[in-house]
Amino acid sequence: MNVLIMTDLEGISCVDSIEQMSGDGYKFACERLMLDLNAAVEGAIEGGAKNVYVVDGHAKGSNFIYEMLDKRAKAVKLDEYHPMLQNREIDAYMKIGCHAMAGTLNGFLDHTMSSATWYNLFINGRKCGEIALGAMYVGAYGVPMVMVSGDEAACMEARDFLGDIVTVPVKYGIGRNKACCRPSDEAISMIREGAKNAMGLIGKTHPLKPVLPAEIILEYCRSDYCDEAFKNNRQTAERLDARSLRKVITRIEKYSDLFF
Repeated sequence: MNVLIMTDLEGISCVDSIEQMSGDGYKFACERLMLDLNAAVEGAIEGGAKNVYVVDGHAKGSNFIYEMLDKRAKAVKLDEYHPMLQNREIDAYMKIGCHAMAGTLNGFLDHTMSSATWYNLFINGRKCGEIALGAMYVGAYGVPMVMVSGDEAACMEARDFLGDIVTVPVKYGIGRNKACCRPSDEAISMIREGAKNAMGLIGKTHPLKPVLPAEIILEYCRSDYCDEAFKNNRQTAERLDARSLRKVITRIEKYSDLFF
């Protein structure tokens, strides 16, 4: 069995402040990212994974400390794993370090794709965040999401969309920009055990697939952001109002099909 592990940074264990997303605290966050990721790799292998592919998914992929990466993992760049899905080389999808969608109460560093420009994303009338987007994208190729780690709000969101998958809450938000974290050793042990247990869901849980044709509506934070997006998507998008675009898709081939 082959597993793809996507990573983000906001939901990593022991990362408890917005200041750790940049500046002096960023190196610590990246080190924690590698510890969480290695725990997931170890757990997946203990659970029966033959190959574990890992993707640096935060901010276009510049966060891995490769000398810390478990040697059994195979790093794949953001633009390299799409052919693996097309070729049916992936059996399950996990995401480490998740955050909740924009507008989530007490979601640590909550946002959807862009905290600067995006406000709300709706797919078939349901508000969605990055967890659902990732699950729908791999789900289009028959791959189920089986595990999520992150803050408590992100884990609740994952269960709301995906049902009884494995979720590992490593902290909970105190407002948006602060979090209270589990002790390091406890969080790492939970991630490893969660990934191991998640392997048992392969063949038992179903991929997330929206009803097609699907209506996509994206609300931007400001009208000028919507102006620019509409200019770049005139052939496929309908302008609903000052801040919103709409399109209808009949299939999902690329991740970007789910937004603008």
